[in-house]
Amino acid sequence: MRVQIVLFDGFDPLDVLGPFEVFHAGGGFSGGAVTVELVSVEGPREVPSGLPAVSLTATATLDPAVADLVVVPGAAGSLSLDPAVEGSVAALLGRAGSGPLTPALRDAVGRAGTVVATVCGGSLLVAHAGLADHRPLVTHERGADLAGTAALPVDARVVDDGDLVSAGNVTSGIDMALYLLEREIGPQVAHAVEGLMCHERRGTVWRATGAAVAVA
Repeated sequence: MRVQIVLFDGFDPLDVLGPFEVFHAGGGFSGGAVTVELVSVEGPREVPSGLPAVSLTATATLDPAVADLVVVPGAAGSLSLDPAVEGSVAALLGRAGSGPLTPALRDAVGRAGTVVATVCGGSLLVAHAGLADHRPLVTHERGADLAGTAALPVDARVVDDGDLVSAGNVTSGIDMALYLLEREIGPQVAHAVEGLMCHERRGTVWRATGAAVAVA
């Protein structure tokens, strides 16, 4: 499984590094069945995060044609939901979504065999681009109602809608990565990574399967 984690100016480092470490360790425990790389839509470059003095290096170009899994992080900034506030998460996500990243993500969402996973505000980026219309999605609690989009908000830590998987607040990205490692590679590898990181997943992954909730 080839994993590409997307960097854009203002990204949240933990949204990136949590899943990166899970998939990197998964590659080691699976004999190389998982590879993970940091990418940007512009190609190899140093990408500043939303936290001062923290940047990461994209070593390749985002390419949904070769990626089995594309991970979209959120942004790190002030929690204002007003995109006019400079340095706010809304402004950073809006800036990222207005450039060439959205067409690349549209290609990833529309490509058979490619899974798109979002962490925290990455769900808002995808939803506001119209790429999660009428599909269940979770994001950061500050934007949990997914206002202004046609996505269907779900109150869960991780939501699995097949080729679109989403996670809520920052650390849930680690849970999501472990879940995807279990789903795509197997529970033994996921369990080994969980033990290595001393991290125990929380909550039930929400899926639109089984009996619907009925209140008597």
